[in-house]
Amino acid sequence: MYYLPQPPYFLIFVGLFIGLTCGLAFEATLKSQVKEWLKKPADQILQNSGLELPFGGICVGICVFLSSGLEIFLLDPWICYAISLPLTVFIAALVWIQLEKVLQQLKAGGSKAIDLDAF
Repeated sequence: MYYLPQPPYFLIFVGLFIGLTCGLAFEATLKSQVKEWLKKPADQILQNSGLELPFGGICVGICVFLSSGLEIFLLDPWICYAISLPLTVFIAALVWIQLEKVLQQLKAGGSKAIDLDAF
């Protein structure tokens, strides 16, 4: 008899919940840090800012969500985590670098430096 394991639907919701709650914490922390940065100059924008923990939580939630979604179709958890972990790390690094660039533009020229309508 062939055994088909139950798909990890619970882990999909757990990963989504972790990602959303850490995303809300990231948003609140980022707003408060930007207000502080605009009042008081600092050399390093994202050094010791308190954004690392919520951002890491977002990454963990995304990794669990992606791997659980892949487990529904691929059935092997090792393969799913082997795909979703490098993908999550790569995208998180790209987002972090882009966030640093946007915050440096914001610090250099204020909100007028970030012209989203130009694109």
